[in-house]
Amino acid sequence: MLTAYIEAALRRAHYELLPENEGIFGSIEGLQGVWAHSETLETCREELREVLEEWIVLGLKMGHAIPPIDGIALEVQEVA
Repeated sequence: MLTAYIEAALRRAHYELLPENEGIFGSIEGLQGVWAHSETLETCREELREVLEEWIVLGLKMGHAIPPIDGIALEVQEVA
């Protein structure tokens, strides 16, 4: 489920070429703080994936609600 969530989120990623050869900026709408900036599109995608993974782990650890994407919801379930 985690992999499916990450892949769905990355399909929503938006990338833009910055002026004056400043690189590529990538973000995922609806996921506050999930963005990356790099020299190439490939490295920007890799960095965006890493940021997303860290954002998910931290959010779950802190008990934050992770917004569902394409019907995929991530929730922590307590084990008795």
